[in-house]
Amino acid sequence: MVTCSLACWRCRWLLPLLLGLAIILGIIALAGRGWLESAEEPYVRQASLWWDCIKANENDNSWGCNSLMNYSWGRAAAATYLVGFVILCICFCLAIIAFSIDILRFNFVRGIGGLLFVVAVFQILGLVIYPVMFTEDIPLTGSNMFSWAYGFGWASTIIVIGCAFFFCCLPNWEDEVLGNIKPYPIYNSYNGGGGGYSGTIERV
Repeated sequence: MVTCSLACWRCRWLLPLLLGLAIILGIIALAGRGWLESAEEPYVRQASLWWDCIKANENDNSWGCNSLMNYSWGRAAAATYLVGFVILCICFCLAIIAFSIDILRFNFVRGIGGLLFVVAVFQILGLVIYPVMFTEDIPLTGSNMFSWAYGFGWASTIIVIGCAFFFCCLPNWEDEVLGNIKPYPIYNSYNGGGGGYSGTIERV
C-alpha cells in the first residue's frame, strides 16, 4: 500500500500537507489562551504560553493578566516552542521545493527529516517546561487543567515526529518512487503432458 501511494505523484503531496496542518495547529497553540484553564465553574483562570489571566471577581467579566515572560522558565518555554515552530515553517518551505522539482533529491528529503526531529525536540522541551514550572512557581486555586491550546501544541508535535520518520525513510523506497522496479507478473502456461495448467513466474 505504501509503495502504491508513493508511486502516485499527487499522493506525495500528503507530506507537505501534513506539515501545513502541523503549522496550523502550532499557530493555534501559540495564540490560544487555553494552555491552562479552570476545570470547573467558576472559571477564574486562563493561561496561554505568554500570559496568566485571573478573573478578579466571579461576577465581573474583567481579567487581570500577568506576563509569564517575567519568569525565566516562561521565556525558556516560549523560546523553545517558538524556535521549533520557525524551523517547522522552514521545513514546510523546503518540502514544497523538494516535491516541486522534477528530479526528487532524496538526500535533500532526508535532511528535511533530520530538521523535523530538531523541531520535535524544541517543541517537546517547551511543552514539558511549561506545565512543570507553572505548577511549581505559580499558586493555583481550585481545580485546573491543561486544556485545548496545550493539546494542539502536542498534536502539532506528534504530526512532526511522524513526518520526520517518513521523510527519513523515504529514500529507502527510492526505486519504488521513481518507478525503477519492474513488475513480476505470474503467467499460466499450458502443460500438455499433465493435462492441466502450471504456474510459472517470469521476470519482465
